Amino acid sequence: MLHQLHDLSEDGASRAVIASLIGAREPGHMLPAGLYTRADVFEADLDIIFHQHWMAVAVEADVPEAGDVYAVDIGRSSIVIVRDEEETVRAFHNVCSHRGSRLVQAGRSIVGKLVCPYHQWAYELTGDLFSAPHMGQDFNKGLHHLKPVALRNVGGILYACLSDTPPADIDELDRVMAPRLAAYDLANTRIAYETDIVENGNWKLVIENNRECYHCEANHPELCVSYFATDFGFDPADLSPSEKAEAEALADRYARQTAAWEEAGLPSAAVEHTVGVATNFRTQRLIIAGAGESQTPDARAACQIPLGTVGKGTGDTHLWGINSWNHMMGDHAVVITMFPLGPDKTLVRTKWLVHKDAVEGVDYDLETLTSVWLATNQQDADLVALAQQGVQSAGFRPGPYSRFTEKQLDDFITWYVERMSAHGYGR
Repeated sequence: MLHQLHDLSEDGASRAVIASLIGAREPGHMLPAGLYTRADVFEADLDIIFHQHWMAVAVEADVPEAGDVYAVDIGRSSIVIVRDEEETVRAFHNVCSHRGSRLVQAGRSIVGKLVCPYHQWAYELTGDLFSAPHMGQDFNKGLHHLKPVALRNVGGILYACLSDTPPADIDELDRVMAPRLAAYDLANTRIAYETDIVENGNWKLVIENNRECYHCEANHPELCVSYFATDFGFDPADLSPSEKAEAEALADRYARQTAAWEEAGLPSAAVEHTVGVATNFRTQRLIIAGAGESQTPDARAACQIPLGTVGKGTGDTHLWGINSWNHMMGDHAVVITMFPLGPDKTLVRTKWLVHKDAVEGVDYDLETLTSVWLATNQQDADLVALAQQGVQSAGFRPGPYSRFTEKQLDDFITWYVERMSAHGYGR
């Protein structure tokens, strides 16, 4: 009992410290250092953000056929996504109902039934318990099914929420993105390549790095081939007369091109669902610079078989979420998800999707398809590591965000503070 009281006291003290740090964040600035470095903050982030909000976890192409299984770790928890014999995609906690063993390890497999390796309890892909050896004739299998996880398929991207009461505004994400993603027909894609990279930084620093392109011109030469410099944001007072004319011309081009895409049935205008909400996302169709077709070394299409019905020259539909960033183009899609591993380590998982009939070496060259984001991910990982080293230093003080180039980043950190405060970590 004394040990329990001690633990509760420590938990209360930790909560008070976190609340103090949350409350100390100055609007328009980075978070206090402890929110990027402390182990108790990391645990609170798992409990509040990753266990109670919708996370992008997979794509339909991860489980293309009946019997396909894909297990994903989310912090301390794990879920298993399956496609059952009726072609329904489901998700369950990756926990046996007997004594809690993990059923399958992270990654893909093909099964007829989910069989626990510990005591051989077997489950149908519907989650129902099929057999439980040596539990007696009067054992009620119906009471011991797998615990379901809330799962939503938004245009071929799968979102899961571990909470028993998931945020209802996932409906807004679906309302906006289902028609935007429909033309890409992601259900009929396959994963041409996949890679995991562990970044040596807190997950919030990973997101901060992703939400701005202030750093892009100096650090991402490969990615910048397909972007216009003014896409990154700018201070008008810093522009020369010729640069100002270019920015105004591009703004006019965006207005005309967005209207044309919309008229052609391709939703394109920016939608921001980022502050004062539970399910955080932003989307917009961007014009691709250069050859204008794809995010490749020469901005030309990497795959000769298009996705769905979008065709070439239809820009880059980007989608940012709580733990993801995605780029859908006429020839392929890049789907990136992020999962925290520790206070200073974060897994970044990237998948390149092509049409399911596309053949490597015939319809696309793998290096051409992947090289831009392979380089960009490594460059970002190096930058995040530098940022983590900085926030751990005695001389760190939260710096201000640029209102011209880091608004989305400020919005995300504001959202984080709102969500933590709403769950009892604010002042």
